[in-house]
Amino acid sequence: MLTGPAQVLPHTAARFADKTALITADRTMTFADLDAASSRIAGALRARGIEPGQTVSLYSQNRWEWLVVYHGALKAGAVINPINVMLTTDEVAYVLRDCRSAAVFVGEAQACTLVEAVKRVPQVCRVVVFGTAEVEGAETFSALLDGPEAFELTAPRSGDACTISYTSGTTGHPKGAVQSNRAVIANFGLTATMHGRTEHDLVVTALPAPHVYGNVAINSTWLVGGTVVLMELFDAARTLELIAEHRATMFEGVPAMYATMLAAPALAGADLSSLTRSTVGGQTMPLSTIERWEQRSNAPLIELWGMTELSGLGTTHPLHAQGPKGSIGVALPGVEVRLADLTDPTRDAAPDEDGELVVRGPIVMKGYFNNDAATREVLDDEGWLRTGDVARRDEDGYLVVVDRLKDMIITGGYNIYPAEIERVVSGHPEVAMVAVAGVPDPVKGELACAYVIRVNGSQVTESEIIAFAGEHLAAYKRPRMVRFVNDLPKTSSGKIMRRELIKSTTVPADSSGKQGSDT
Repeated sequence: MLTGPAQVLPHTAARFADKTALITADRTMTFADLDAASSRIAGALRARGIEPGQTVSLYSQNRWEWLVVYHGALKAGAVINPINVMLTTDEVAYVLRDCRSAAVFVGEAQACTLVEAVKRVPQVCRVVVFGTAEVEGAETFSALLDGPEAFELTAPRSGDACTISYTSGTTGHPKGAVQSNRAVIANFGLTATMHGRTEHDLVVTALPAPHVYGNVAINSTWLVGGTVVLMELFDAARTLELIAEHRATMFEGVPAMYATMLAAPALAGADLSSLTRSTVGGQTMPLSTIERWEQRSNAPLIELWGMTELSGLGTTHPLHAQGPKGSIGVALPGVEVRLADLTDPTRDAAPDEDGELVVRGPIVMKGYFNNDAATREVLDDEGWLRTGDVARRDEDGYLVVVDRLKDMIITGGYNIYPAEIERVVSGHPEVAMVAVAGVPDPVKGELACAYVIRVNGSQVTESEIIAFAGEHLAAYKRPRMVRFVNDLPKTSSGKIMRRELIKSTTVPADSSGKQGSDT
């Protein structure tokens, strides 16, 4: 029985030593390669004074070195702190201070930012730079990798801290969710089980490794001996090429990735015949996009839901028991999910009402690092975690996410959920992608605005979009304005940032419905 993710590579290398585990743009590695390299990093960290329980941070784009350090630091007993590469210098400095990082590994592109951030950290924080770049005050990754391979791994204690992953934070400072070894390894195993992963799978993914979804996509595949093709950044045409080139059995992504691939010219000639299923999480996905991808790939698209505080997935569809499209499935085995009343979370929502998703079980975080007050706001004494997601349960027990509580738009006293409008507008044949957010209004408080990326060559107008929405939505739910944009603001994992949408453009449409300017 594995008690923590530090055992994943030794466990898999013992069974599949010479099998290809990882393929990146510049390196291919077997399970034996990954196991040996991560053991060298573990020994190097110990030799440099990193003690069990200390924090090791990772700050770079996807790369093979990131994954080697992730497993090497865990073997050394360290706590992993994955940092979003989109954070500013101030934000990185805050995270390093807050989690008391003893060492940080950084990519060449982020090295200068990192060095500046470390200057603001009071504790001693060792800096290691990936690649060949030499940076003053930092050590090169190759120096650590040149150490001896032998390292005696002590089985991790399941209840000990494994990772500190910081939430994006919409206000104030981000909070560090502390996950135990038990939570992380359980999520790997349960995800592999629900999605039917085996050693015969080859997964293509561009999900960021620092993100819990990306981390689980990689490590749940490795746990069973499957192969991962890891992209540094998502590119629609290149993704389609890699699926065909490697005869991928799975692709894993967020809704925006699927929408982009479906709109890409390269899709017409793409060979997706090897896919046996795909997964999608991060945000709600329009039914029209699900149906189009399944029709084009001729394989099921497995919807899932999760969050940082759960170390990855919380619910999903079992591969061989797919529920209705548009649903996030059912709770992982051993995990409890209930819907709490939106006004009183201690009570359950009525059977026919929306409620807040609350979760209890082995995958729930230990709490926010060094922040008891924030922990008490979301985690009660009985172990129930408030997620901030509004959902409903259908008659067969499948869960459907309505939207984030914080994203809800209140127009003239009516509650409107952006995701519901997005599902409808995305069904218009001339809409490639859409996101909805509230904009201030002096009379009604907020108005729903749809930010639309047109299909190439389309001249669809604002009035046509609004009329289309009106055919499917109650009058109060229709978007009151449309802004045509060339792109949508996204996080590093590809999730659309609704709160940033209002910055895209504030130029009103003219009487014809066309925009005065596009972003």
